[in-house]
Amino acid sequence: MEYVTIIAMLALVEFMAFGGAVGQARGKTGVAAPAVTGDETFERFFRVHQNTLEQLIVFIPALYAFGYYVHALTAVAIGLIFLIGRAIYFRAYTADPATRGMGMMLSFIPNVILTLGAIVGALMQALG
Repeated sequence: MEYVTIIAMLALVEFMAFGGAVGQARGKTGVAAPAVTGDETFERFFRVHQNTLEQLIVFIPALYAFGYYVHALTAVAIGLIFLIGRAIYFRAYTADPATRGMGMMLSFIPNVILTLGAIVGALMQALG
């Protein structure tokens, strides 16, 4: 499960980096806190950060549950796809939100697989 933890922590590092990018965008665009609107460029960075937070709420527990009940290294592989998907999403959304689809799917689908897999794995263990 150590590798699962490494993936979870890398996801948090990625999230913090996105937060740093939001701060930089705030400075470059002049959107003063606490405002979260007013400049489209800033709003793109802000939305990536918020959407990543929304995805992490599913990702972290699903990653651990899948790793525990199904297979840790498979969870790691799926987790890597999620991390790459989030990076692609960040680049695409901040450049042109209409191009975010690939990154979104590379984060959403791993979350679905991890969640459903964890449910099935836990049920199988519970039912013997």
